[in-house]
Amino acid sequence: MNGCLKIGGIVVAILLVIAAGFWFLGESVRRQFLGANPVTVAQSSLESLREQNRLSTFQARYVAVVTSKQSRLGMTAQKTMIMPGMVRYEVDLSKLQQKDLRWDAGNNRLSITLPQVEVIGPAVDINNVREYDGGGLLMTLTDVESKLDDANRKAGQAELVRQAREATPMKLARDATRRAVERSFTMPLKAVGITATVDVRFADEARAPTERWDTSRSPQEVIANKW
Repeated sequence: MNGCLKIGGIVVAILLVIAAGFWFLGESVRRQFLGANPVTVAQSSLESLREQNRLSTFQARYVAVVTSKQSRLGMTAQKTMIMPGMVRYEVDLSKLQQKDLRWDAGNNRLSITLPQVEVIGPAVDINNVREYDGGGLLMTLTDVESKLDDANRKAGQAELVRQAREATPMKLARDATRRAVERSFTMPLKAVGITATVDVRFADEARAPTERWDTSRSPQEVIANKW
């Protein structure tokens, strides 16, 4: 009886090894023919973007021309300041979450929703600031000049930001960011043999009504359906 049990145990062990070998072979064949999972690739790209923390793909130089006036003792003094400055446009990638990615298997489309583009700065070019004044006597007798300088500095920085937030530079910044993020997802997908359309939008951009967004699923939903 003991001999039969030993033989039976050996046979079972052999069968388990064979079954495991067939399972491994089947998994290898399945991976070879099915290729990489686009959702997994997209998640890896998402994590890579998040690690960058902030993405800056566009910057622009602006020039503000501002004038301040003050009147005292029946006299008027004014100063004009020409203030150049650089502004960066950034997206906080740490705000990206998995729910911001939608995979539409039917159309092979990956849709990404980005946080808003932020205007960072301005970084004033101090060496090229120019000032012109009038009313020298009042500035000599009082502290008007320092007050005019303070007012011009604040007004100049506000004007640089105002210019930076105009429609044209904001569109250029969005387009540059969009292209960079598209590449960040398209290149890894192509590298594993997946051809997909990557559609990048910002949170305040409405989706076209003709697009079938109800068929898209987030990475969490795709993974959940596997179990």
